Amino acid sequence: MKKKVLGFMSIIGVVMIAGCSSSGAEVSIEDLEEARYEIDPNTPAWQVDDEENVELTWYVNAEWFDRGFGEDVITKKLKEDLNLDITFVTGDDSNLNTLFSGGDLPDLITIFDGQSQAALRAPTWALPLRELADQYDPYFHQVAQEQTLDWYQLEDGFTYGYPSYSNTIDDYQADIIPGSDAFIIREDIYEALGEPDLSTPEQFINSLQQMKEAFPDVVPFAFRGFGSDGDVGSIGDTFQNHLGVPIADENSDWYNRNLDDSYLEWIRTFNEAYQLGLISDDNFSDDNTVFEEKVERGQYGSVFASGIAQLSGSLQTNVARDPDQRYIAVDGPKNSNGNEPTLNQAGLSGWTVTYITNKVSDPQKAIQLFTYLLSDEGQYLTTFGVEGETFDFNENGKAVLHEDVLQMRNDNPEEYKKSYRLGEFWFFGHDGFALEHGENEASVAVDQIQKWTKGKLKPQFLIENINPDQGTAEARSLVNIDSTWATTLASMIRAKDDREFDRLIDEYETFLETNNFAAVEVIRNEKMNENREKLGL
Repeated sequence: MKKKVLGFMSIIGVVMIAGCSSSGAEVSIEDLEEARYEIDPNTPAWQVDDEENVELTWYVNAEWFDRGFGEDVITKKLKEDLNLDITFVTGDDSNLNTLFSGGDLPDLITIFDGQSQAALRAPTWALPLRELADQYDPYFHQVAQEQTLDWYQLEDGFTYGYPSYSNTIDDYQADIIPGSDAFIIREDIYEALGEPDLSTPEQFINSLQQMKEAFPDVVPFAFRGFGSDGDVGSIGDTFQNHLGVPIADENSDWYNRNLDDSYLEWIRTFNEAYQLGLISDDNFSDDNTVFEEKVERGQYGSVFASGIAQLSGSLQTNVARDPDQRYIAVDGPKNSNGNEPTLNQAGLSGWTVTYITNKVSDPQKAIQLFTYLLSDEGQYLTTFGVEGETFDFNENGKAVLHEDVLQMRNDNPEEYKKSYRLGEFWFFGHDGFALEHGENEASVAVDQIQKWTKGKLKPQFLIENINPDQGTAEARSLVNIDSTWATTLASMIRAKDDREFDRLIDEYETFLETNNFAAVEVIRNEKMNENREKLGL
C-alpha cells in the first residue's frame, strides 16, 4: 500500500489551499485553553463534548481522494456522532509545498511519507499528540498503539503524526494481516493448461508459451508498470519478497537485493519471455489506470500483482463480467535457493500519516476525531458501517455484513464505494480489524488470493526508514541511483540478448561505485542499528 502521490499543481488547488485555515493564529501546547467539558480518562471526550457545528478543514495529499462528507454511510455517522463537518481539500506534492510555504495551514494534514522533510519538520507546524490528548482526551492513550507512537517519536521526544495501517510485531505474530501481493492467473486459463507448475524459469516460459497458443487474445504475463522517481512497480522489492530474498546479509548488514542471484535469474527469465512476445511493450508505458482497466477486462493471462486491496475493485469488476475468468493466486515463480516467500505488508510506519496543525481552529474536536477513528467504534464504522444498517453482530459477537451490502460489493463495486465507502475512509485503518472482528468472506474476487497469502507475511521493521535524510548529499545520490535502477531494470527485461543483459548489470554496478553508494550503505546500516534498538532486537 505504500505509494508516492505526485501530479501537477493546479491554480484552483492553490486557491483552495490558501483559504483553508479556519484560524490564522498559531497555537502551542503551552497556551491551550482548558477543556470545555469534564475530562475522564475512561470516557472518550466526543461522548461528553456538547459543542455543535464544529467545522474542520482536512488537507489530503492525494488528488484522487473522495472529498465528499456527510452523504455516504461512514461520514454521515461520523458527522452525527462528533457534531462535526469536515471540508476535504486534496492536492499533490506541489500543492503541499505551496501550503507550507504560505504558512496558512488547514486544521489537519495527511501526507504519504512519514520520513519526508515535512514530517521531520513537524515540530514547527503540528501539535504533539500525546500532550494534546492529555489536555483534552486521555482516552486516546487507550486506543492508540504505543509501539506506533514510539516509532514516530522525533528527536525532540514528541510524536506529531499517526499513521494508517501501522502493524505492530503483535499483529504479525497473531497472523491477522491479509497479504496484498501475489502471482495471479486467470482461473479458466490455469485449468485449461492443466494447472501447470510455474516455479522454475523453464516451466514458467513453457506455460506462457502454451497460454499464448491457446489464448491468443490475452497477454500471457504482466506486472504493475514503472512509475516516477525510481518506482519499479510490482517487479522490484515486492517480487523480491515473493522470492524470499533476504533483507540483511550474513553479517546482519543491509543487503542489496537488486543484485541477488536468484532475483536476477528471474529477471533474465522475464527478458526471455519478452523476447518471445509473452510480455507486451505496453506494460512499460501503461499507467495504473490503464493496467487496472485491462485487469477488469481479463486481458492478462497472468499477473504479478501488488496492492491487491487497491486492485480489488478491478478484480471484482472482472468477476462480475465473467465469473469463469476470475484471477486466482498460485505459487508461481520460486527462489532457486529454496527460500519461501516473505511477503510484506505495511509495517510500523504504515501508509499515510495524519497531523493536527498548530493552526487548528478547534484542537479539542481534532484530537477527539483521532480518538474516535482509532477506537473500536470508529474501526467498526469504517470497516463494517453502521450496526443494523449495513451489518449485525452474530452469535459469536462478530460483525456480518448484510446480504444487500455484499451483493452490491460483488455486482456494482463503484456504487458500493460511493454509497457505503467501507474500506475507503482509511486514515486510521488497520489491516487486521476485519479479520479479527468480522466473519465476512472477502469479496469473490480477492477471497482466494488473500487465503493464499496466509502464513507468508514477515515483518521488515528492520529496514523501515533507513534511507538518508532528505536534503543530504547521500539522499541526492540515492535519487539518481533509484532512477538509474528503474531505467536499468526496464532495459534488462527488454534486452535483445544475454550479452546486453549482462552489460546493463555491469554498468549499474559501476554507477553505484561512482555515485557515492557506499556512503548510502553506511547510513542504512547505522539506521538499521537504530531500528534494532527501538525494537529491542
